[in-house]
Amino acid sequence: MDISRRGFLKLSAGSLGAGLVGGLGFDLTQAHARVRELKIAKAKVTKSICPYCSVSCGILAYSLSDGAMNVKDRIIHIEGNPDDPINRGTLCPKGATLRDFVNAPDRLTKPLYRPAGSSEWKEISWDEAIEKFARWVKDTRDRTFVHKDRAGRIVNRCDSIIWAVGSPLGNEEGWLMVKIGIALGLSARETQATI
Repeated sequence: MDISRRGFLKLSAGSLGAGLVGGLGFDLTQAHARVRELKIAKAKVTKSICPYCSVSCGILAYSLSDGAMNVKDRIIHIEGNPDDPINRGTLCPKGATLRDFVNAPDRLTKPLYRPAGSSEWKEISWDEAIEKFARWVKDTRDRTFVHKDRAGRIVNRCDSIIWAVGSPLGNEEGWLMVKIGIALGLSARETQATI
């Protein structure tokens, strides 16, 4: 049988159309009756902010547990929050990898402390870490606070502490951190929103 290329395409399209219209002899009503359930259908959703840059894109983190009492939920999916006015549901390639970051087995989840002169890190509690941090800030500020400059003008500043506010904070928390830095007299204050 000698068939041209155009004739082959017409025959193929006609056969495909007839197969689709006729359903190839199968009753497709049962196949269309069930829609596949999404993996996030029974998950708990939590609103959060992407930690990577100063844009502060809104995200939705979906977590799921097996229902046991002492089992932590695990993150199964992260997507952009469509209701967030900043990113309107979109995420950059870095933000799209958040699920892998959160579920990484070597991710630090507890504070570590290395005493002076030691080469080993030891795990401490959050209360201990906050207490140490507060003590270091207070001692450094008290030791290096400058009331007057060389010309005798009152400056009330501390140049020995750098205050960097991270991007996971929202506007209100970032504003509060900057105000705390001002109250401490820190002249080296920065937020990622200005970088």
